[in-house]
Amino acid sequence: MTSAFALSGVTKRYENFALQDITLSMPEGQIMGLVGVNGAGKTTLLRILSGLARADAGSIEVLGWPMPEQQVAVKKELGFASEDMRLYKSQTLRWHMDFIRAIYPAWDEAYAAELLRRFDLRSEQTLAGFSHGQRVKALLLLNFARRPKLLLLDEPTTGLDPVARDEVLQALADILRDDARSVLFSSHNTRDIERLADTISFVHQGRLLASKDKESFLDDWRRIVCQGTWPADEGHWPEIALARQNGNLLELKVRQFSDALLGRLQGQGLEIRSTEAMNLEDIFVTTVRAGGVA
Repeated sequence: MTSAFALSGVTKRYENFALQDITLSMPEGQIMGLVGVNGAGKTTLLRILSGLARADAGSIEVLGWPMPEQQVAVKKELGFASEDMRLYKSQTLRWHMDFIRAIYPAWDEAYAAELLRRFDLRSEQTLAGFSHGQRVKALLLLNFARRPKLLLLDEPTTGLDPVARDEVLQALADILRDDARSVLFSSHNTRDIERLADTISFVHQGRLLASKDKESFLDDWRRIVCQGTWPADEGHWPEIALARQNGNLLELKVRQFSDALLGRLQGQGLEIRSTEAMNLEDIFVTTVRAGGVA
Protein backbone atom coordinates (compact mmCIF):
# COMPACT_ATOMS: atom_id res chain seq x y z
CA MET A 1 0.00 0.00 0.00
CA THR A 2 1.32 3.44 -0.98
CA SER A 3 2.03 5.85 1.89
CA ALA A 4 0.87 9.45 1.94
CA PHE A 5 3.85 10.05 4.21
CA ALA A 6 6.43 7.99 6.06
CA LEU A 7 8.69 9.18 8.88
CA SER A 8 11.52 7.14 10.35
CA GLY A 9 13.52 8.17 13.39
CA VAL A 10 12.65 11.85 12.92
CA THR A 11 14.08 14.22 15.55
CA LYS A 12 13.89 18.00 15.81
CA ARG A 13 15.46 19.89 18.72
CA TYR A 14 14.71 23.39 19.94
CA GLU A 15 16.03 25.16 23.02
CA ASN A 16 13.21 24.03 25.30
CA PHE A 17 11.61 21.22 23.31
CA ALA A 18 12.52 18.19 21.22
CA LEU A 19 10.53 16.04 18.85
CA GLN A 20 12.12 12.66 19.50
CA ASP A 21 12.58 9.62 17.26
CA ILE A 22 9.21 9.73 15.48
CA THR A 23 8.47 6.75 13.25
CA LEU A 24 5.02 7.05 11.70
CA SER A 25 3.33 6.45 8.35
CA MET A 26 -0.13 6.85 6.86
CA PRO A 27 -1.57 5.02 3.82
CA GLU A 28 -2.96 7.11 0.99
CA GLY A 29 -6.68 7.84 1.28
CA GLN A 30 -6.70 7.76 5.09
CA ILE A 31 -7.55 10.42 7.65
CA MET A 32 -5.19 10.38 10.62
CA GLY A 33 -5.95 12.26 13.81
CA LEU A 34 -2.91 13.56 15.67
CA VAL A 35 -3.87 13.95 19.34
CA GLY A 36 -1.86 15.83 21.94
CA VAL A 37 -2.01 18.69 24.42
CA ASN A 38 -0.71 22.12 23.43
CA GLY A 39 3.07 21.92 23.13
CA ALA A 40 3.12 18.16 22.51
CA GLY A 41 4.88 18.50 19.16
CA LYS A 42 1.97 18.31 16.72
CA THR A 43 2.74 21.57 14.92
CA THR A 44 6.46 20.75 14.71
CA LEU A 45 5.61 17.42 13.07
CA LEU A 46 3.30 19.09 10.54
CA ARG A 47 5.89 21.76 9.75
CA ILE A 48 8.48 19.09 9.03
CA LEU A 49 6.08 17.26 6.72
CA SER A 50 5.26 20.50 4.89
CA GLY A 51 8.89 21.55 4.47
CA LEU A 52 8.55 24.57 6.76
CA ALA A 53 11.01 23.06 9.25
CA ARG A 54 14.01 20.79 8.72
CA ALA A 55 14.48 17.72 10.88
CA ASP A 56 17.80 17.27 12.69
CA ALA A 57 17.77 13.51 12.11
CA GLY A 58 15.71 10.78 10.45
CA SER A 59 14.19 10.23 7.04
CA ILE A 60 11.01 11.82 5.65
CA GLU A 61 9.04 10.82 2.58
CA VAL A 62 5.91 12.67 1.49
CA LEU A 63 3.78 11.49 -1.44
CA GLY A 64 6.65 9.28 -2.55
CA TRP A 65 9.21 12.11 -2.53
CA PRO A 66 12.13 12.49 -0.09
CA MET A 67 11.96 15.63 2.04
CA PRO A 68 13.26 18.26 2.16
CA GLU A 69 15.19 17.51 -1.05
CA GLN A 70 12.06 17.36 -3.22
CA GLN A 71 9.90 19.84 -1.33
CA VAL A 72 9.09 21.85 -4.48
CA ALA A 73 7.46 18.78 -6.06
CA VAL A 74 5.73 17.90 -2.78
CA LYS A 75 4.29 21.37 -2.21
CA LYS A 76 2.48 21.24 -5.56
CA GLU A 77 0.40 18.38 -4.16
CA LEU A 78 0.26 19.46 -0.51
CA GLY A 79 -2.29 21.60 1.32
CA PHE A 80 -1.57 23.10 4.73
CA ALA A 81 -4.01 24.96 6.95
CA SER A 82 -3.21 26.22 10.45
CA GLU A 83 -5.33 28.26 12.84
CA ASP A 84 -2.58 30.89 13.09
CA MET A 85 -2.42 31.53 9.33
CA ARG A 86 -3.54 35.00 8.33
CA LEU A 87 -5.30 36.15 5.17
CA TYR A 88 -5.31 39.73 3.83
CA LYS A 89 -8.18 41.45 5.62
CA SER A 90 -8.35 44.28 3.09
CA GLN A 91 -8.89 41.88 0.19
CA THR A 92 -11.93 39.87 -0.82
CA LEU A 93 -12.14 36.11 -0.75
CA ARG A 94 -12.39 36.26 -4.56
CA TRP A 95 -8.99 38.03 -4.62
CA HIS A 96 -7.49 35.22 -2.53
CA MET A 97 -9.05 32.58 -4.78
CA ASP A 98 -7.63 34.22 -7.92
CA PHE A 99 -4.23 34.54 -6.24
CA ILE A 100 -4.10 30.82 -5.39
CA ARG A 101 -5.42 29.84 -8.82
CA ALA A 102 -2.56 31.80 -10.47
CA ILE A 103 -0.01 29.78 -8.50
CA TYR A 104 -1.54 26.30 -8.63
CA PRO A 105 -2.66 25.03 -12.07
CA ALA A 106 -4.72 22.24 -10.44
CA TRP A 107 -7.13 24.80 -8.98
CA ASP A 108 -10.72 23.60 -9.57
CA GLU A 109 -12.99 26.60 -10.05
CA ALA A 110 -16.19 24.56 -10.18
CA TYR A 111 -15.24 22.85 -6.93
CA ALA A 112 -14.41 26.22 -5.37
CA ALA A 113 -17.92 27.42 -6.27
CA GLU A 114 -19.39 24.32 -4.63
CA LEU A 115 -17.32 24.96 -1.49
CA LEU A 116 -18.54 28.56 -1.37
CA ARG A 117 -22.08 27.20 -1.25
CA ARG A 118 -21.31 24.52 1.35
CA PHE A 119 -19.44 26.93 3.60
CA ASP A 120 -22.03 29.71 3.07
CA LEU A 121 -19.35 32.25 2.10
CA ARG A 122 -19.59 35.31 -0.18
CA SER A 123 -16.59 35.58 -2.49
CA GLU A 124 -16.89 39.36 -2.96
CA GLN A 125 -16.83 40.14 0.77
CA THR A 126 -13.57 41.45 2.23
CA LEU A 127 -11.94 39.28 4.87
CA ALA A 128 -12.18 42.12 7.40
CA GLY A 129 -15.91 41.41 7.62
CA PHE A 130 -15.48 37.68 8.20
CA SER A 131 -16.00 36.07 11.57
CA HIS A 132 -13.29 33.75 12.89
CA GLY A 133 -15.34 30.75 11.77
CA GLN A 134 -15.73 32.20 8.28
CA ARG A 135 -11.97 32.84 8.04
CA VAL A 136 -11.33 29.19 8.96
CA LYS A 137 -13.76 28.08 6.26
CA ALA A 138 -12.12 30.43 3.74
CA LEU A 139 -8.69 28.98 4.50
CA LEU A 140 -10.03 25.45 4.08
CA LEU A 141 -11.68 26.42 0.79
CA LEU A 142 -8.39 27.81 -0.54
CA ASN A 143 -6.72 24.50 0.28
CA PHE A 144 -9.45 22.10 -0.82
CA ALA A 145 -10.06 23.75 -4.20
CA ARG A 146 -6.44 23.04 -5.15
CA ARG A 147 -7.29 19.33 -4.93
CA PRO A 148 -4.14 18.45 -2.95
CA LYS A 149 -3.21 14.79 -2.56
CA LEU A 150 -2.27 15.36 1.09
CA LEU A 151 -3.90 17.90 3.37
CA LEU A 152 -2.34 18.91 6.70
CA LEU A 153 -4.74 20.58 9.15
CA ASP A 154 -3.20 22.07 12.29
CA GLU A 155 -5.82 22.80 14.97
CA PRO A 156 -8.30 24.30 12.48
CA THR A 157 -11.16 24.47 14.99
CA THR A 158 -9.25 26.28 17.77
CA GLY A 159 -11.05 29.39 18.98
CA LEU A 160 -14.35 28.60 17.28
CA ASP A 161 -17.61 28.91 19.17
CA PRO A 162 -19.58 25.63 19.44
CA VAL A 163 -21.89 26.44 16.52
CA ALA A 164 -19.07 27.47 14.16
CA ARG A 165 -16.99 24.48 15.25
CA ASP A 166 -19.82 22.10 14.47
CA GLU A 167 -20.34 23.74 11.08
CA VAL A 168 -16.66 23.41 10.17
CA LEU A 169 -16.49 19.78 11.31
CA GLN A 170 -19.66 18.86 9.45
CA ALA A 171 -18.41 20.53 6.27
CA LEU A 172 -15.08 18.76 6.62
CA ALA A 173 -16.80 15.40 7.13
CA ASP A 174 -19.02 15.94 4.07
CA ILE A 175 -16.14 16.97 1.84
CA LEU A 176 -13.87 14.16 2.97
CA ARG A 177 -16.62 11.63 2.25
CA ASP A 178 -17.15 13.06 -1.22
CA ASP A 179 -13.51 13.04 -2.31
CA ALA A 180 -11.02 10.47 -1.03
CA ARG A 181 -7.82 12.20 -0.01
CA SER A 182 -5.10 11.82 2.59
CA VAL A 183 -5.51 14.06 5.62
CA LEU A 184 -3.43 14.55 8.76
CA PHE A 185 -5.60 16.43 11.25
CA SER A 186 -4.09 17.64 14.52
CA SER A 187 -6.05 18.72 17.57
CA HIS A 188 -6.01 18.68 21.35
CA ASN A 189 -9.78 18.21 21.16
CA THR A 190 -10.30 14.45 21.08
CA ARG A 191 -13.97 14.77 20.15
CA ASP A 192 -13.00 16.41 16.83
CA ILE A 193 -10.52 13.64 16.11
CA GLU A 194 -12.95 10.89 17.08
CA ARG A 195 -15.53 12.35 14.74
CA LEU A 196 -13.30 12.49 11.63
CA ALA A 197 -10.32 10.16 11.84
CA ASP A 198 -9.75 6.62 10.57
CA THR A 199 -6.43 6.28 12.38
CA ILE A 200 -5.34 7.98 15.60
CA SER A 201 -1.84 8.81 16.83
CA PHE A 202 -1.06 10.06 20.35
CA VAL A 203 1.82 12.51 20.79
CA HIS A 204 3.05 13.71 24.18
CA GLN A 205 6.17 15.71 25.12
CA GLY A 206 7.66 15.20 21.69
CA ARG A 207 7.19 11.43 21.60
CA LEU A 208 4.80 9.17 19.74
CA LEU A 209 2.91 7.15 22.37
CA ALA A 210 0.65 5.04 20.17
CA SER A 211 -0.81 4.85 16.67
CA LYS A 212 -3.54 2.55 15.36
CA ASP A 213 -6.98 2.63 13.77
CA LYS A 214 -9.72 4.34 15.75
CA GLU A 215 -11.92 1.29 16.11
CA SER A 216 -9.06 -0.70 17.67
CA PHE A 217 -8.59 1.97 20.33
CA LEU A 218 -12.29 2.09 21.12
CA ASP A 219 -12.76 -1.71 21.02
CA ASP A 220 -9.68 -2.58 23.10
CA TRP A 221 -10.08 -0.18 26.01
CA ARG A 222 -12.49 -0.61 28.94
CA ARG A 223 -13.13 0.82 32.38
CA ILE A 224 -13.87 -1.95 34.86
CA VAL A 225 -15.13 -1.37 38.40
CA CYS A 226 -14.64 -4.25 40.83
CA GLN A 227 -15.30 -4.88 44.47
CA GLY A 228 -12.24 -6.16 46.26
CA THR A 229 -8.54 -5.41 46.62
CA TRP A 230 -6.05 -5.15 43.77
CA PRO A 231 -3.49 -8.02 44.00
CA ALA A 232 0.12 -7.25 44.80
CA ASP A 233 1.53 -8.80 41.60
CA GLU A 234 0.64 -5.84 39.36
CA GLY A 235 3.45 -6.68 36.94
CA HIS A 236 1.60 -9.84 35.91
CA TRP A 237 -1.26 -7.80 34.44
CA PRO A 238 0.07 -6.11 31.24
CA GLU A 239 -3.49 -5.50 30.07
CA ILE A 240 -4.09 -3.10 32.96
CA ALA A 241 -2.98 0.46 32.22
CA LEU A 242 -4.04 2.00 35.54
CA ALA A 243 -5.53 0.72 38.78
CA ARG A 244 -7.09 2.92 41.45
CA GLN A 245 -8.30 1.65 44.82
CA ASN A 246 -11.02 3.60 46.61
CA GLY A 247 -12.03 1.78 49.77
CA ASN A 248 -13.26 -1.63 48.75
CA LEU A 249 -13.93 -0.49 45.16
CA LEU A 250 -11.26 -0.94 42.51
CA GLU A 251 -11.27 0.98 39.23
CA LEU A 252 -9.24 -0.51 36.38
CA LYS A 253 -8.40 1.14 33.03
CA VAL A 254 -7.76 -1.74 30.62
CA ARG A 255 -5.80 -1.37 27.37
CA GLN A 256 -6.54 -4.91 26.10
CA PHE A 257 -9.97 -6.08 27.18
CA SER A 258 -11.14 -9.69 26.85
CA ASP A 259 -13.54 -12.08 28.52
CA ALA A 260 -10.50 -14.06 29.64
CA LEU A 261 -9.29 -11.00 31.58
CA LEU A 262 -12.62 -10.83 33.42
CA GLY A 263 -12.21 -14.47 34.35
CA ARG A 264 -8.72 -13.87 35.69
CA LEU A 265 -9.93 -10.94 37.77
CA GLN A 266 -12.73 -13.03 39.23
CA GLY A 267 -10.17 -15.75 39.94
CA GLN A 268 -8.40 -13.22 42.17
CA GLY A 269 -11.54 -12.87 44.26
CA LEU A 270 -12.69 -9.63 42.62
CA GLU A 271 -16.40 -9.08 42.00
CA ILE A 272 -17.06 -7.32 38.68
CA ARG A 273 -19.52 -4.48 39.29
CA SER A 274 -19.49 -2.81 35.86
CA THR A 275 -17.67 -2.79 32.52
CA GLU A 276 -17.95 0.17 30.17
CA ALA A 277 -16.35 1.53 27.02
CA MET A 278 -13.93 4.46 27.20
CA ASN A 279 -13.97 7.52 24.95
CA LEU A 280 -10.88 8.71 23.14
CA GLU A 281 -10.14 11.47 25.64
CA ASP A 282 -10.09 9.02 28.54
CA ILE A 283 -7.90 6.63 26.52
CA PHE A 284 -5.42 9.38 25.72
CA VAL A 285 -5.21 10.68 29.31
CA THR A 286 -4.79 7.14 30.62
CA THR A 287 -2.07 6.40 28.07
CA VAL A 288 -0.14 9.51 29.15
CA ARG A 289 -0.49 8.70 32.85
CA ALA A 290 0.49 5.07 32.27
CA GLY A 291 3.77 6.10 30.69
CA GLY A 292 2.92 5.89 27.02
CA VAL A 293 2.01 2.25 26.38
CA ALA A 294 -1.30 1.79 24.55
